[in-house]
Amino acid sequence: MKTAVVGATGMVGRTMIQVLEERKFPVSQLIPAASERSVGKEIIFNGKAVSVVSVMEAVEEKPVFAIFSAGASTSKEWAPAFASNGTVVIDNSSAWRMEKDIPLIVPEINSHVLKKDDRIIANPNCSTIQMVMALAPLHRKYKIRRLVVATYQSVTGTGVKAVDQLENERRGIKGEMAYNYQIDLNCFPHGGSFLSDGYTTEEQKLVDETRKILEDNTIQVTATVVRIPVIGGHSEAVNVEFEKDYNLDDVRFLISQFPGVIVYDNPAEFKYPMPIMAHNRDEVFVGRIRRDLSREKCLNLWIVSDNIRKGAATNAIQIAEYMVSRKLV
Repeated sequence: MKTAVVGATGMVGRTMIQVLEERKFPVSQLIPAASERSVGKEIIFNGKAVSVVSVMEAVEEKPVFAIFSAGASTSKEWAPAFASNGTVVIDNSSAWRMEKDIPLIVPEINSHVLKKDDRIIANPNCSTIQMVMALAPLHRKYKIRRLVVATYQSVTGTGVKAVDQLENERRGIKGEMAYNYQIDLNCFPHGGSFLSDGYTTEEQKLVDETRKILEDNTIQVTATVVRIPVIGGHSEAVNVEFEKDYNLDDVRFLISQFPGVIVYDNPAEFKYPMPIMAHNRDEVFVGRIRRDLSREKCLNLWIVSDNIRKGAATNAIQIAEYMVSRKLV
C-alpha cells in the first residue's frame, strides 16, 4: 500500500513515519515528500533509507494515502491534486477542517461519518483532539452546555524552531526566535494569530472543531490559549457545564472506559497528569476530576496528552487504519 507523507522532514512528519512503523501499518512503499530544499535527504523507515522527493513526484506516484503535515498553504495547493488522482488525503493543517463537506475526524468519536468517496479528511487541532477524547462519553450521557477552557501548550506545537529557542535560552545561547518573547522561565497567553474580537485562531479552533466533532452546534465554548516552556505535551484546565446533573463516580467510569483515555487521579498520593508523563505516549490522561462547587451541574477536569502523537501523528494514522479496516480504500 503506497503511502506518502508530505512534510516528512518536519517534527510531525517524522513522527508520522515513526508511528506508521510502530503500528505496522501495511506500507508497501513509503513516499516521503517535502519542500525542494529537502529533496534528496534520506529518511529511515523500517531500517532502510528512503530518499525524500518533491510533492509533485509524490502526486505522480498515485499513493493510496497522502498524510500531510506541511502547513495550510501546502495543503490547499496539493491536497486536491492528490485527491484527483484517487489518493485519500489525511491533512493535519487547518486548511480543510471547517469545510462543510470535509470530515473532521477523531476515530474513537466520529469515524462513523467517513465514506468510501471521501478523498480529503481533516485531522483536528491537537488541543481539540485531547479535549474531546475526554468529553465525548460525558456529552453522550449528560449533554454539554458550556465549556471554559485554558490550555497550557508545549512549544512543540510551534515546531522545531520553538524547541530550539527554548533550548538555546536554557544554555544562554542567542539564536533565532520563534516567539516574540523569551519562552524559558515565562509563559504568554498567545497561540496562533489574533482575530478582530481579541481571541486567537488557536482559541477559535477549540470552539469550532469541538462542535463539529461532537456534532452539536449548541455547545458554547470560550478558551484562552497559553504557551509554556515544556516539551512533553499540552495540558488543559476544562470546566464543563452539563444540561443534566451527574454522578462523580459515573463520570470517572465513563472517562476510564473510553478507548485511548486513562484516568490518573489520586490527589492523596499526588497523582495527576503532567506533560512529562504523556511525552511520547498516545494516551490522553485525565485527572483533578472534581465537582465545581460554585455552580450546579459543573465539572472540572485536567487533561494532558502528547500533542505530536495523539494530537497529530497518531490520530492521522488511526484514520488511515480505520479506512483500511472498513474497506473504504
